Amino acid sequence: MPDSFQVISDYFAFLFIGITGAIFANSTGAGGGVVFVPFFNQLKIDNSAIIATSFAIQCCGMTAGAITWHKYRLQLKTENGKEHSQWQFLNRGLAITVPCSIFGILVAQFLLGSYTEQAQTSLHLGFGIFSILLAIAIYASIPLLSRTKVTLSFVKTDFVILSALAFFGGIITAWLSVGVGELVAVYLILRGFNIACSIALAVILSAFSVWSAIYYHLTVSHAIYWEVLLFAGAGAIVGGIIAKRVVLYFPVVKLKVFFATWVLIMGIAGLFT
Repeated sequence: MPDSFQVISDYFAFLFIGITGAIFANSTGAGGGVVFVPFFNQLKIDNSAIIATSFAIQCCGMTAGAITWHKYRLQLKTENGKEHSQWQFLNRGLAITVPCSIFGILVAQFLLGSYTEQAQTSLHLGFGIFSILLAIAIYASIPLLSRTKVTLSFVKTDFVILSALAFFGGIITAWLSVGVGELVAVYLILRGFNIACSIALAVILSAFSVWSAIYYHLTVSHAIYWEVLLFAGAGAIVGGIIAKRVVLYFPVVKLKVFFATWVLIMGIAGLFT
């Protein structure tokens, strides 16, 4: 880039935004958009650029997080000699949700283009409503974290609900750059599945989802803010690697309360932006 030192001076702070967003995203299963969208909105960046750049940053951060969680899963298998009983639903969950999420994203981008543009026009309103509902769902799941009985496998109802959540979550993700990971993670936790594995599944699902979404922004919208991506994307990779340690170090309840409160504040702020 021309004037490289000026670019570094102007955009270096986005490195820390990327780290923060990716830690939130990969330690809770929610997409980094819950941090990037309100922050970029406060900077008065164009809505289409907010969505495109958020997806691009998440391609870095969610991929790093997905690889980190996968390595942790392999570590568990090595220690036990076989798949940990509470992680056995991961592959099946991904097989259900990933195709449905990608299908939902592509439908929103290429078949529901007018609705997608309308949603992005009122981005702050849609993001605010979704964030408030998500925060309420997270608060509702907190009392269930103390359950001693862990669900180990899916029933037929789970296949239907997860498919629907992934499809409609994919559509919402195409509109807001957040959605599918949050919905699936909350549902799995409400159903009583292992929390760490539920988060890992949501992170890996989000990684596949954002990569399927970025094609549209590279070839159609051309709205990616590359200078921001250069630094925030690098930060997101660091945050994606750190996040797993955050989940395993801090008490899950405190982590959920903190995250839900953050999402709620950002949602309310979005309604009044």
